[in-house]
Amino acid sequence: MDLFTLQRELETAIRLARRAGEVILDYYQTDLPVEHKAGDEPVTLADRVADDLIREGLQAAFPHDGLLTEESDDDRGRLNKERVWIVDPLDGTAEFITETGDFAVQIGLSLDGEPALGVVYQPAKEWLFYAVRGQGAYHLYDDRRVRLHVSKVQNPAQMCLVVSRSHFTPFLETARQTLGIHSVERKGSAGLKVGLVAQGMCDLYLSAGRAKEWDLCAPHALLLEAGGLLTDLRGEPLTYNKPDVLRRGFIASNGLAHERIVEALAPLVERMRGR
Repeated sequence: MDLFTLQRELETAIRLARRAGEVILDYYQTDLPVEHKAGDEPVTLADRVADDLIREGLQAAFPHDGLLTEESDDDRGRLNKERVWIVDPLDGTAEFITETGDFAVQIGLSLDGEPALGVVYQPAKEWLFYAVRGQGAYHLYDDRRVRLHVSKVQNPAQMCLVVSRSHFTPFLETARQTLGIHSVERKGSAGLKVGLVAQGMCDLYLSAGRAKEWDLCAPHALLLEAGGLLTDLRGEPLTYNKPDVLRRGFIASNGLAHERIVEALAPLVERMRGR
């Protein structure tokens, strides 16, 4: 497929992300009841309404595409599709609940399992990040459009590590020490953390936790177009539209020392996997 034909897809994803963001803000800071899904993951009405809006919009615009969204039943017919939309309607629900502003709408498009388009929208700031494979990654804010580029830091010890605000695990602390990193940024939303690496504001994002395809597809597209890499903890590529949507840990970096980081963390990863 000619990726330059994805302009309509990009415009649709941006429009739906903005609309979903408006709906989410209608519920923000309103003492919305919190429920819990399997795995004790929090979910609110804002998640579900945004999911419905995006799903219906994508189905209307691209009725023949596959679709995987966090808050809807998984239609396994997607496994036979070349084009599959992968959506997290509210990435960072815990941050939405605690009112930090660090939550985002994420809409990604995978082509044959590869992240080809990504939109990440932060409603609280009206910040929009987007990318199409082969066309660059961009940050749109205050009527400005800035092309994204990862940093040029090559020494892991000099990198800024971004991690989850709520899940700074013993693995992450040991990894930080192993790499000799002193600068640590804590933030919510996987998409926004990957966005910091894509902007060059941080250099490395590590997670040993459970992530789903909808957590990663859209920001993965951003990071690739900004010049970075995202792999599993063993350095293997991440692909999408799999029967099992769960991913157990990943490394997102500026790409300049990615292999060195994987090698340095390998013993730690093996010990963790052996538990």
